[in-house]
Amino acid sequence: MIQTGWVAMMEMFLMIEPWHWLVLGFLLLIFEMFVPTFASLWFGAAAIIVAALAWLLPISLFVQVVIWLVLSAVFLVAWFKFIKPLSVDRTKAGLGGGVIVGETGMIVLSPQPERAGIVRFSVPIVGAAEWMCRTTGEEIAVGERVVVTDIVGNELIVRSMQSPTLSQKNRQV
Repeated sequence: MIQTGWVAMMEMFLMIEPWHWLVLGFLLLIFEMFVPTFASLWFGAAAIIVAALAWLLPISLFVQVVIWLVLSAVFLVAWFKFIKPLSVDRTKAGLGGGVIVGETGMIVLSPQPERAGIVRFSVPIVGAAEWMCRTTGEEIAVGERVVVTDIVGNELIVRSMQSPTLSQKNRQV
């Protein structure tokens, strides 16, 4: 009697229909909404694709499981290798001001002795793409590339990338 129950359970397990894969896929996608790790998303997407293939083609359960595992692995590798690196936040928002020192940008409003200029960065730095800036007496034109050397309050101290550094000036003297 135990053996017939075991055989019946195995037969039932081997009778997986395409809609079972579809339900599994949607359950995994719903689970992803509550646990945002992007892990169950790829297993769910693979299960939905297996459901579609099982409806279109007469494939065995073993082949269905292999396709599901291979697709899940491919999706996971693609996510971690190619897609996720594109979503990395490079703005440095929330970090201290010291991360700005050494960054390069372009002057969009030339700093004058009586007013600050504006420097623009290609990637937003600490939440902003444009910052007020001043120089240490150096004349910098609009469109010139500058490097941030210091921060005073909310203004950046910049110098032209074409101007010689202090160590170069000391060598010339």
